[in-house]
Amino acid sequence: MNRVPSKSDILAWIADHPGQTSKRDIAKAFHVKGAARIDLKKILRELEEDGHLERRRKTYRDPDKLPPVSVLQMLPPDDLGDLFARPLEWHGEGPEPRILFAPRATDPALGEGDRILARLQEVSGEDHQYIARLIRRIGTNPRKLLGIFRKSAEGGRIVPIAKGSDKDWIVAADATYGARDGELVEAEQAGPKNRLGLPRARITERLGDPGAPKAVSLIAIHEHGIPDAFPDAVIEEADRAGPAGLSGRDDLRDMPLITIDPADARDHDDACYAHGDDDPKNPGGHVIWVAIADVAHYVRPGSALDREAKKRGNSTYFPDRVVPMLPDRLSGDLCSLHEGVPRACIAVRMVIDAEGAKLSHSFHRGLMRSAASLNYKEVQAAEDGQPNDKCQPLLEPVIAPLYAAYAALKRARAHRQPLELDLPERRIVLSEEGKVTSVAFKDRLDAHKLIEEFMVLANVAAAETLIFKRTPLLFRVHEEPDRQKMDALRETAQSSGFTLAKGQVLQTQHLNALLNAARDSDFSELISISTLRSMQQAYYNAENFGHFGLALKSYAHFTSPIRRYADLIVHRALIAAHGWGRDGLSPEEIERLDETAKHISDTERRSMMAERDTNDRYLAAYLSDRVGAEFTGRISGIARFGAFVKLDETGADGLLPMRALGREYFHHDAETQTLMGADTGLVIGIGQEVTVKLAEAVPVTGGLTLELVSIDGEIVRHGPGGGRNSGRRGKAPRRKAGQSRAKAAKGKKKVLRKRR
Repeated sequence: MNRVPSKSDILAWIADHPGQTSKRDIAKAFHVKGAARIDLKKILRELEEDGHLERRRKTYRDPDKLPPVSVLQMLPPDDLGDLFARPLEWHGEGPEPRILFAPRATDPALGEGDRILARLQEVSGEDHQYIARLIRRIGTNPRKLLGIFRKSAEGGRIVPIAKGSDKDWIVAADATYGARDGELVEAEQAGPKNRLGLPRARITERLGDPGAPKAVSLIAIHEHGIPDAFPDAVIEEADRAGPAGLSGRDDLRDMPLITIDPADARDHDDACYAHGDDDPKNPGGHVIWVAIADVAHYVRPGSALDREAKKRGNSTYFPDRVVPMLPDRLSGDLCSLHEGVPRACIAVRMVIDAEGAKLSHSFHRGLMRSAASLNYKEVQAAEDGQPNDKCQPLLEPVIAPLYAAYAALKRARAHRQPLELDLPERRIVLSEEGKVTSVAFKDRLDAHKLIEEFMVLANVAAAETLIFKRTPLLFRVHEEPDRQKMDALRETAQSSGFTLAKGQVLQTQHLNALLNAARDSDFSELISISTLRSMQQAYYNAENFGHFGLALKSYAHFTSPIRRYADLIVHRALIAAHGWGRDGLSPEEIERLDETAKHISDTERRSMMAERDTNDRYLAAYLSDRVGAEFTGRISGIARFGAFVKLDETGADGLLPMRALGREYFHHDAETQTLMGADTGLVIGIGQEVTVKLAEAVPVTGGLTLELVSIDGEIVRHGPGGGRNSGRRGKAPRRKAGQSRAKAAKGKKKVLRKRR
């Protein structure tokens, strides 16, 4: 399809996707390619000339605009029947802007005085400056469910898939939304809950085959028990919130703090600014400001919002959706540092010297106004000498000083030597229908690293301040690896020709030396994976045991209170420590810190498992039409029942079951994490290069089953009579009396390494 969209289609797209309004975004959305792009450009120009669109060079000096997500109050229809709304949070100095409400066919009827949460698109017209699209009507929060639809003559029933749901839901004939028997559907409660009989539902979306891509994350949400619907009391409490004022806060609105996020970010919870230190005692030093949304102002201890945020523990991220910790009114609006809009924040001012060492810091409860909402790629392009129109005026006063401060922090990082694992992350790219279109490597730009270093420094400052002020908090803890895991890593390193010294206090610099030695060798992946597996899992604790991976004595999460409850606890601790108000950490919370730490550590692991399972299912669906194809990969794990392979192309993990290795018996050695063939002496261990054939891909479970084709470049052939002929000649080394199978396997590995 290469049809040029109509003007109404384009305006509808822009209203629904206010963050994706460039010509390139619109062309991609409507699949416009080649010569048709010329016609698209012409239509966009006509829309500009007609006043429906306006191309503006937005700078950080432009405060007179509304946030992209706003609370509106509906006005009565005008003489032509059009619906308009007025903003309930207007901070500009000019007249209040007029907003045209553009309803969809599926939107509920709205009347005068109704309050709505809406997404705004700035336009230019004769009598309005914004077009509004409904997110939801405030005060309505129908119960939602996910289940399998079973059709009947009277309509049908929905069998919920959530664990513990023992009641079906009745669906009337006029509320089936055309769903077919056996389809996975989303529905909401229809009418008041009956005291007797089964509850009634209205189907709102057909998701088709339960194994289809669009259903994948929803199934994971319900499988892992992740709460995805906010209780009415939580929504009502969020809807009552309003913008914070200046009372009791430092006025930071003139400071050019900017947010730097992914291009598709819907919320912005951290902003930063840097400049050279003018103190003559600190030559070449820098002052860094990091401002974080003041979520604690809105989420008070013991409130409905607080109870639900704690229950969720954190936001959960899937390729096609986010299950937020907080409702839209907060996460996408009042606690999101939108460009040009005053927002409550807790900011930390940090002074570093020319080598990046922190000299001092101080915390401030303030009111800020983001100078610009930028994304990583455009900031990096600006630093690299290719600024766009938005970044050009910010390059010298804002962007360049950020990179100068980052250069100093890089020197401090090199001195501190945090663990430098080089394992590239992959990103699953979905089409609008929810199908995987590609699996790409995530960008690792200096812009990403800059924000990471600023956030780490701010987190350290929070921990140090609270320790100094003797205020209880939750630390982010990463303990040292245990001796047994280190011994296993040491043996893997030695069998690969590298050294990890023994008999000294283990530090991250020792592991970095090993990783650097292996970086350009055939064993790079093996050493990286083995090092990662030797690490303990990070968690939250009321006691400080340090952060081994970051090589820090004290560390706390402060920078993401929109999506992590631990950060909200730290914010409340800072409020209590500085005496900023009554919304600080309460005595009851302090008593339950141990319990809270365990709970949110568990919810974090729950989210990680759900995210991993979802990615596995998406990747299995992506590869399901390539069964029989060959792929290269690396052995990523060894088990008694076979070996796991991480495929190079997608990063998907597949299983090489024992039956796929041939008919000979394989000895499993847990000590060396190897499998060794009893007849051929073939040794299979972590990190080895393999070529495999995809035998089976099951999207519903996310399982991939593989067959071994070659290992370390040598073809593996299944021989007649149940044996195997391998590209390697010779037998496995005989074990001497008293020699462990592990040592025999190690001896075999040395022989194979010499051949390579």
